[in-house]
Amino acid sequence: MISFQNVSVRYPLGNIALDSVSFDVEDQEFIYLVGPSGAGKTTILRLLLNDIQLTEGSILIEDMEITPKKFKQVAELRQRIGVVFQDFKILPDDNVYENVALSMRIKGFNEGETKKQVEEALELTGIADKMYQFPSQLSAGELQRVAIARAVVGDRKIILADEPTGNLDPKTTWEVMKIFKELEKTKTILFATHNTDIVNSMKRRVIILKNGKLVKDKKKGGYEL
Repeated sequence: MISFQNVSVRYPLGNIALDSVSFDVEDQEFIYLVGPSGAGKTTILRLLLNDIQLTEGSILIEDMEITPKKFKQVAELRQRIGVVFQDFKILPDDNVYENVALSMRIKGFNEGETKKQVEEALELTGIADKMYQFPSQLSAGELQRVAIARAVVGDRKIILADEPTGNLDPKTTWEVMKIFKELEKTKTILFATHNTDIVNSMKRRVIILKNGKLVKDKKKGGYEL
C-alpha cells in the first residue's frame, strides 16, 4: 500500500526533517507515528500528500510513485487520502452535511451516491442527528467527528491523522478512538500522536522517530522516547 525507501528531507539552511527513513505499510494496517516535537511525524504525513518535496529516496502509494519533481497527479493522489487535523479545519459557513459532502462533490460523485456515503459516515461517527447544524453549534468532539466523516467519504482507503485528539478532553478522546478502531477494519491509518495512553492501550504497530531518524518500528508497540 505505502512504501518509504531511504527518504530524506533537508532544508536549504541545513535542517534535517527526515534522515533516510524506510518502512512499508500494508493494506488496512494501523500505525502510530510517535516521537518528540520536530521528530518528523508531520513531515511523513505531508510527504504522503505531496505537500512538500523529499531530498532523497522514493515514496510509493499503491501503484503510484509520488516523488518525482514533475509529479502531475497531485489532485488524484489527494483524492485517495483522507486527512484528520488537530484543529479540525471545518468550513464555518457550511453545515455538517455540506462539510462532509464537499470533497465528493469536487470529485464529481452524483448527489445520490454523495448522500448515501455522507449519511453512512455520519452514522459511523455518531453525529447523524447533527447533519444540518453549523460548526458554531457543535462541541470540539463533534467537530472532530465531522472531520473524520469528511476524511472517509469518497471511497478513500488511506486516512492520515495528525494529532487528532490534541484538542479533546480524555472522555471525548476515547470516544473518537472507538471510531478509529472501527475504521481500521477497512482503512489504512497513519496516526501521529503524543498521547501515551492511547498508544500504550491500543497496542498497534508503533514507528518511533527522533531527530528525523526512524529509531524503532515495533508490532504491538508502546509509546517510547
